[in-house]
Amino acid sequence: MEATASGSGVALSSPPPNPLLLRLRDRLGSCAKSVESGDSYQTERLVSELAKFLGDVSVAAEDENTHEDAFELLSHVYEYISSSSIDQELLDALSFELPKAVSKFSGVSRRFLTIAESIIHQFLVKCNPRDMLPILCEALDSSSEGEKIKLSGYFGPLLSGLSEVLLMIKRHHFEQTKEVVPAILRVWEKVSTDADEEDSDLEDLFRRGINIANSMQTVHQKLDSGSAEKLLTLLGLYVLQMMTHVSICVDENVSSSLRLVTELSHFLRCCRLSYIGLITGSAIDMMTSTITVEEDSFWDPLPSIKLGAALSVIWGDMSDKVAHNAEEDLTAVKNEIRCSQTRRWQAIGMLRHVFCSATLPWRLKKHAIDFLLCITEGDISPECESETLDFSSFVSSHFAALQGIENVIMYTSDSVLRKKAFDVLKRVLADIPISQRFDVLKALITNCNSASMVAILLDIVRQVRHAKTSSKVSNGNVDEVFHETPVWSADVLELVELVLRPSKGGPPSLPEQSDAVLSALNLYRFVLLSESTGKTNYTGVLSETNLKKAYNEWLLPLRTLVTGILAENRNDDDPFSSDSVSALNPVELVLYRCIELVEERLKHDL
Repeated sequence: MEATASGSGVALSSPPPNPLLLRLRDRLGSCAKSVESGDSYQTERLVSELAKFLGDVSVAAEDENTHEDAFELLSHVYEYISSSSIDQELLDALSFELPKAVSKFSGVSRRFLTIAESIIHQFLVKCNPRDMLPILCEALDSSSEGEKIKLSGYFGPLLSGLSEVLLMIKRHHFEQTKEVVPAILRVWEKVSTDADEEDSDLEDLFRRGINIANSMQTVHQKLDSGSAEKLLTLLGLYVLQMMTHVSICVDENVSSSLRLVTELSHFLRCCRLSYIGLITGSAIDMMTSTITVEEDSFWDPLPSIKLGAALSVIWGDMSDKVAHNAEEDLTAVKNEIRCSQTRRWQAIGMLRHVFCSATLPWRLKKHAIDFLLCITEGDISPECESETLDFSSFVSSHFAALQGIENVIMYTSDSVLRKKAFDVLKRVLADIPISQRFDVLKALITNCNSASMVAILLDIVRQVRHAKTSSKVSNGNVDEVFHETPVWSADVLELVELVLRPSKGGPPSLPEQSDAVLSALNLYRFVLLSESTGKTNYTGVLSETNLKKAYNEWLLPLRTLVTGILAENRNDDDPFSSDSVSALNPVELVLYRCIELVEERLKHDL
């Protein structure tokens, strides 16, 4: 017996033994009758109920007992939608909910994905493409929160549909495309944060994203100069965002991520994005100036865009094939940055996004450290230093970059990377104008919660001063040392005081701050001996006022604290007590030496 969906003119096959098909047929028939009656409210309700029914079946499709029935049901939906006799008004009503509903099946298996894509294709062909575009975008944004679906599978057919519909639109290409881009960018954000790390379909999903970039590039060729320029900006934004999320999501499969990044790099030249422009940030400035005030919502995720810009160059440095696809010469890029103080500062500011990312793989941070080592190698040529440069606009970006490098030092398990990051830290600090270096160091120490890191920063100050002092003193130029390094002033005592007498008052917390305290005492002892030996007082450390302040406010309270803790723990067999004694023994040794030096100096001045 043959049945027909009332009012639709669509012939349905004989009632199958599959109960899901029978229920589907009834629901489709109800939708058709409602459309025929002209009751739009009822039609909307029935279509929503149909979508919910399909959603429930998609969940059950994971079960092997209902898998085949679910596939037969989805195939039946395709046959129904594909029928040449289906009523257009019914098709339009179904188009609001079914693309989202059938996409939920896509994560079950490849053949479910294929059917879902075919259903969406039928909607695109038979309905108005301009109407389908917002429907697909809305489906991307409502990724069925709370339902157990595979995100990469769900988004797949919708992204394929968008790459297709962009090419089908006949007018207002830029205006339509700019509505699509933010929705797609939110997809990458969801996949980066919610997707299963073992999801083997991520590469396929990102490849569909690349197909959208191809569609945008094709559309660009149809536009006049004004709209074409804006579309290139959107394409560039899109590609840089994809670069970020591919780097984060596909890390486990290096070959997959490299293939995707290589393809993405092809678009950089199309968008007139050079490696120099990306690594210095000037290309991002160019793109933001192209987007008008009304369209500036595209720039909400600006840090992610800048991360993508920096990663584009890092990937090119990692792979010759990536650089070749971007038509770039990394050697020339590095040389240009190396010989320009401004470009180097800009590059350091952009690389901060790599170092500060909590989700980026360590191997990319390692290559970013290598890149920074390369561009900070050697001295700036005299001609590059001829102009007066203002560092003030770079202070915040450098501070963030230095904090990111500190995180690499503290948290990496790779000893080689840790050593390289330490070298980079010293180079970036040395690259800061000496008139502002102290403020940066002070901010780093003040905002650092790691005693070991504070110790490293103070030790860098001591090592730099020791190296410069030794070099100049050997030539009898003690005055030149201090004249060339203004940070060697009362500021250095302020760094010591930050640790030995914290802003909260009283001595530092021990044994937790033992590393920082030991480094501060060593720095103080070094300054005291250096000034005494050189018969200078550039830091003011030898003035009676400062000697008494150090003695009464720093050293004696610290001695009371250290001796008290040691007395309590030396005869205790508890492991914590043993660790406390081990941490404080070197502190006690240097502390008593500092007290002796101050007492000798005070007696000498009497």
